[in-house]
This record gives sequence, structure tokens and C-alpha cells, in this order.
Amino acid sequence: MKTIFGFLCGLIFGTGLVISGMSDPAKVLNFLDLFGTWDPSLAFVMGGAVVVTFFGYRVVLGRPSPVFSEVFHLPQRTDIDGQLLTGAGLFGVGWGLGGFCPGPALTALPLLSTGILAFFPALLIGMWAGKMGPTFLSARA
Repeated sequence: MKTIFGFLCGLIFGTGLVISGMSDPAKVLNFLDLFGTWDPSLAFVMGGAVVVTFFGYRVVLGRPSPVFSEVFHLPQRTDIDGQLLTGAGLFGVGWGLGGFCPGPALTALPLLSTGILAFFPALLIGMWAGKMGPTFLSARA
């Protein structure tokens, strides 16, 4: 049952990305082009997501426990460190250069466009490096 609900949530999320145009890198790049062909519609998509998340978290965290687990698994760390800043910076640069972030990239993958075929391997390499980098660096210290 947990897998079915996970699949349905992913399907709803992916459908929302496609309907909102987030899987089109030109829409994202136009949003970032403040002095050219600026398209503010992405701000409305993000604003809508923030509002839904705000109320959704209040409803869910008001429950005594999650539906499919004994306890809530919330992040414990609240500090801002070099790894967080580096990861956020790389994410932003990749988003700005490619016009994709990971969710929309997955929804655009079946299109097999040149942009996604270049972006997706870079995404996988970046995910691998993000996981292996701290291990590699700590082994060298």
C-alpha cells in the first residue's frame, strides 16, 4: 500500500510539473532572464507550491504519527555549513545552465531531447559525486 501511495504522489507531482510547464527548460530559462524575455509565471508556480506545502505540513504534522510509519522522520540539523552552501550553489548553477532541476528532468526524460540527454548524465554524476565526495574527502584527511 505504501508503494502504491508513493507512486500516486509521484504521478501527481510529475503531472503538475508538466501542466505548469516546469519540464520545459525554455520556461525556466526565461524566468531567470530578468532583462530579456522574462516570464514571471514560474513565480506563481513556486508561490502555489509554497502555499500548499505550508498548509499541508500543518495538517500532516498535526497527526500523532504518519500513515505508513511509527514516527515522523524530520531533519535534525539546522546549521548552515560549507557542504550545504556548495550543494545549493551547484544546484542553482545547474538549474540556470540547463533549465532543469531533478524533478522536471525526470518528467522530460521520455522526450529524449538534446538538452535532457546532456543534463541527465550530468545530474547522475553530480548525485554520485555528492554522495561519494564527503567519503573521499574524509578518507584523505
